[in-house]
Amino acid sequence: MLTLAEIEATARAAHAGQSDKSGRPYAEHLQAVAEGVRARGGTESQIAAAWLHDAVEDDALTEQWLTEAELPQSVRDMVLALTKRPGEELPAYTARILAVPGALLVKEADLAHNSDPGRLAELDETTRNRLTQKYARTRALLGLEG
Repeated sequence: MLTLAEIEATARAAHAGQSDKSGRPYAEHLQAVAEGVRARGGTESQIAAAWLHDAVEDDALTEQWLTEAELPQSVRDMVLALTKRPGEELPAYTARILAVPGALLVKEADLAHNSDPGRLAELDETTRNRLTQKYARTRALLGLEG
């Protein structure tokens, strides 16, 4: 099995050169989500899923890589649950997250970082408002407070 350090290194390498919406290195988001999962009492598998949560969705790693990598099945399941598919409606996406053990905590940490006022302040007003509404709707569908 890959160690957590190897998973982190793989995720950082896979997302190298990518930036978030405010132009920051994407790995900063992955690290923040992993730390958020850890702070919320997440398991090592949940922390691993946090490092990989956007890899397939962002085409940083393939689904085939995920299937063949030496990962616990729970990590694969969480990453696939957290991978939003093109054209997928938000209710279907959130229902899948709720159906997979461990995925909700990772998504909660992801939403917390995405909703951070400091990060949102770096965006233009239109994008900031759109994302704020999207994150609030996602939290509501997941049954998360706030």
